[in-house]
Amino acid sequence: MLELKNITKVFNPGTVNEKLALRDFSLTLNDGDFVTVIGGNGAGKSTMLNIVAGVYPTDGGSILIDGVDMTRLSEHKRAACIGRVFQDPMMGTASDMWVEENLALADRRGKHRGLKWAITKKDREKYRSILAELGLGLETRLTTKMGLLSGGQRQAITLLMASMQKPKLLLLDEHTAALDPKTASTVLEITDRIISEHHLTTLMVTHNMRDAITHGNRLIMLNAGQIILDISGEEKKHLTVESLLNAFSKASGAEFANDRALLG
Repeated sequence: MLELKNITKVFNPGTVNEKLALRDFSLTLNDGDFVTVIGGNGAGKSTMLNIVAGVYPTDGGSILIDGVDMTRLSEHKRAACIGRVFQDPMMGTASDMWVEENLALADRRGKHRGLKWAITKKDREKYRSILAELGLGLETRLTTKMGLLSGGQRQAITLLMASMQKPKLLLLDEHTAALDPKTASTVLEITDRIISEHHLTTLMVTHNMRDAITHGNRLIMLNAGQIILDISGEEKKHLTVESLLNAFSKASGAEFANDRALLG
């Protein structure tokens, strides 16, 4: 479903601030893979996600989604087949619009809109139904402005919006990092459910080692712009934070340097 082939990305080339973010980076995700991504500071996690989404152009290599070359397509054109949830709960939704209006925008994404806009009774029933499945009581708040919701409620709705049209690829960019531990756990439970129900191919960047181990069917660890660990199957099921740290040390020849991940 996703193929990154020999991707290179350099920031500020030819200057004293030159930074090689990704080096000959290759990664393949099969249909339905749920891959968690972790790494130290500056490992290339966010750069990789932004390259896939089209935020940054590549300096070499190619990007294919479901066999279609996306390398030269702009971010807004890739958005037709990519859903994304950001770290900041304020992103991905319109604060001054009602919950049902935000859901309607996501529901009609990529469809011909014409002059008709009104949200129908059938639409509201659909939105109440999918909100009720979240278990957060949001089905009674269709006419509440998004900006009045908590961070966790907003992220849960953003997950719904990102998955309503069943994108070919879902990108989760540390989407629980700004939430308290209890709320983050709830949002991750909802994440697992949505990904499973819609059979979504997913890349989830996280700062939390335990979350990277617990969720998904595959874990990759980045260091200095390259994949140094790729763990799946039974090996992933038996992972612990300690064994992952040991594997990192053996693969990189250094100690893992990311306090947030270790404390998490």
